[in-house]
Amino acid sequence: MIPPKPTPRDGRVGLFGYMRRFRADILSAQPARLYRAWMAEFRTPFFRSYMMNDPQLIDIVIKSRPDDFPKSDRVREGLAPLLGRSVFVTNGAEWKRQRRIIDPAFAGGRLRDAFPGMLDAAQAMIERATEGEHEIEELASYAAADVIFRTLFSVPIEDALAAQVFREFRDYQRTQPLLNIAALIPMPRWMPRFHRRRTLAAARSIRSAITALVDRRAVQIEDGSAPDDLATKIMTFADPDTGHRFSVPEMVDQVAIFFLAGHETSASALAWALYLLATHEEAQDRVAAEATRDWHTFKFSDLSQMPHTRDVFRETLRLYPPVPMMVRETTRPETFRNRQAPTGAQIVLSPWHLHRHERMWDNPDGFDPDRWQTGATRESARQAYMPFSAGPRVCTGAGFAMAEGVLLLARLIGAYRVAPIGDPPVPVAHLTVRSRDGIRLRLTLRQ
Repeated sequence: MIPPKPTPRDGRVGLFGYMRRFRADILSAQPARLYRAWMAEFRTPFFRSYMMNDPQLIDIVIKSRPDDFPKSDRVREGLAPLLGRSVFVTNGAEWKRQRRIIDPAFAGGRLRDAFPGMLDAAQAMIERATEGEHEIEELASYAAADVIFRTLFSVPIEDALAAQVFREFRDYQRTQPLLNIAALIPMPRWMPRFHRRRTLAAARSIRSAITALVDRRAVQIEDGSAPDDLATKIMTFADPDTGHRFSVPEMVDQVAIFFLAGHETSASALAWALYLLATHEEAQDRVAAEATRDWHTFKFSDLSQMPHTRDVFRETLRLYPPVPMMVRETTRPETFRNRQAPTGAQIVLSPWHLHRHERMWDNPDGFDPDRWQTGATRESARQAYMPFSAGPRVCTGAGFAMAEGVLLLARLIGAYRVAPIGDPPVPVAHLTVRSRDGIRLRLTLRQ
């Protein structure tokens, strides 16, 4: 069965009750009516925010007028110790300059260049896997991290520095919510920001190891021995407008978000996809059939031969979008559906609610990969499907993530049958949508 979406009882909740729920889990803090509403306004003594589910409003915010709605600084409050000034948190000219340097590394044929690293990581995942009971989020996290290190730095996760980043990130990701209390209560810029001591220590350790990886690559670029991987491409590419290249500190910021976006989000999606297949045997059998092939000769273009696996991954991203909410900010007074929003209001775009919106999807809480073959779903997706955001700020690694997800899912299901163990997992939002108590599955080797 599919775990129920986590919603509290309908009814009014006081400010401090809401803050307690928000701090525990941003998903269950939201009222059930948001799965039908086109827009909702939240007012407190500290801030005003608007959740947008109306496709026309979403287009205004992230497509037609994105510069008028920059990313909210409040999102950066909790992530700054790890991400610095990465492309995930910057705005305006700084963000545009970063994207001009980063985007070419993930474009067109460059993704094909990275695909052999994905294949090697998928093979290593199969060789590590064993029959028996597994906490599948852990398995998925290890495999997704291996993909990132092989494609970005041409090293496996067993590399000492890569292993250090992975170990420390496991500590970091469950201590840091998607939005912290600073997202609720605006504070003056001069006021000191406080973070959990454990979170700060983990962030420092992660960035220290990433700095060592980047320093090592800078030396290789200098002496001509650097492999032609994503890190080399990004570090040697000059901004076509200014000629600027990333310095080592700037590259550390970008690698931090590559690891967060490319590892944490991919691990979340893969784990939920495996759970959904474990609870839907017919869909699992169809994925296994598509995975019956010679993987030694498999190439990037062969992904198109696995349409059902692709649709399973799409459907997983619909039900469990790894980044469940995105926050923008108004730069001037705005009018939304006859409501006045002041300058500095928070605009919440929620893939979690959009993807399950009762007015835009048939059977919104049901797992149905075949829906992606219908015109009605394609129209719903055009208006209300944004697992990688949309518009100019669409995730630069969206194509990378889709290729990785389909490949890893096919490889594991092709090798093992998966079955659920125990109670259905309960989704909660940490840095991404994870299970509150993990996802336990039984792996049985296929004949």
